[in-house]
Amino acid sequence: MDLVTAQAWAALGGRPDVTVAHRTAGNVLDARLPVRDMARATVGVCALAAAELAARRNKTAIPPVTVDEAAVATAFVSERHLRIEGRTGATFAPLSGFWRTADGWVRTHANYPHHRTRLLDALGVTADAFEGELATRRALEVQETVYEAGGLAVAVRPEPDPTRRTLVEATRTDTASRTLPPASRPAGGVRVLDLTRVIAGPVATRTLAFLGADVLRVDPPHLPEDPDIHADTGLGKRSTLLDLTDRHDRQAFDDLLDRADVVVTGYRPGALDRHGLAPAALHARRPDLVIAQLSAWGHTGDWADRRGFDSLVQAATGIAAVEGADGVPGVLPAQALDHGTGYLLAAAVLRALTEGRGHHVRLSLAGTASWLLHDIDPSPAEGDYDPAPWLVETPSPHGTLRHARPPFSDRETWTDPPSRWGADEPRWR
Repeated sequence: MDLVTAQAWAALGGRPDVTVAHRTAGNVLDARLPVRDMARATVGVCALAAAELAARRNKTAIPPVTVDEAAVATAFVSERHLRIEGRTGATFAPLSGFWRTADGWVRTHANYPHHRTRLLDALGVTADAFEGELATRRALEVQETVYEAGGLAVAVRPEPDPTRRTLVEATRTDTASRTLPPASRPAGGVRVLDLTRVIAGPVATRTLAFLGADVLRVDPPHLPEDPDIHADTGLGKRSTLLDLTDRHDRQAFDDLLDRADVVVTGYRPGALDRHGLAPAALHARRPDLVIAQLSAWGHTGDWADRRGFDSLVQAATGIAAVEGADGVPGVLPAQALDHGTGYLLAAAVLRALTEGRGHHVRLSLAGTASWLLHDIDPSPAEGDYDPAPWLVETPSPHGTLRHARPPFSDRETWTDPPSRWGADEPRWR
């Protein structure tokens, strides 16, 4: 096992006597920072956690695990490879990006209509006057003004953030042990409530669905997801809309919760507490639950309750400065914090299921950024990279999709093409 994968596996509490091999590819995920090594490690530990769970359930030895870098690189830009009836998927909105300020740069995120409205209202301008207004203001002023209005903008940090953050936090919450029955797929029969949005959390739950879990994504009716993102990250899942303030919808949700094995959340820390869905409240009700929480900035600190996305975390942690040139900030070759954290989150859930006890697992995009900035040494790449073998077409309610295959190269039988799609009755039978 290479050093980077060993770091991630140790952070997950994995056994030191198991290994992951990898097949190298060419110039994949090329960047100044070691994105290629990070991506390979996150998929590697996820594949290893799946193999470990399958072995536990079927009382067999853990089989050899191999990760193909070409498969990893293709999966890490799955949203770029997505085609819906031949049409390319959504890209960043016009007001999402880097903008010069009077003393530096800010990064904004306005892909959702409500975020765009809050951004413009906070600055008191129209879209046409947006760039000119930012040029007259200081970056930190923009950051705080937009934040107070519920929008999304961060000042671009000119150097790497020296703060070291924990990659994975996992706490066992139940001493009673349970054993999952034998199954042909590692997560077969595991019921997952998916309360996540955009990329990182949905990548984690998409991965669990590929590995056999019955994943039901639940969204509020008033906060629709981008349909193209949903098409990419909804592979293998069912989905429904439930308003937790509505009595009937709440009863349906509570029925689901009573039958769930895993709850994955991707909202800001504390955002779901008013619905009685804080981890402590959930575990008081169901000590055996595996609860996996994902956040942008971590669960402690001054920014814990702030909204965030991969692009904003790259800017605020100094990644954008490292990847930039001539004073202009740059970006990673993928939404690598999203995808990497997603595979780590899935791996943490799989490990908790292997241990057979209730767990509370926490990861953040900022934690993955810290690991990428400070703890990974790059390795040389070899060979050529061709994504074509890792792209397939699948019929869906959205139309025919061309999409990335799961990046587990030697486990095709674990990751059959998805059969569950779109809206369904919010029930498990």
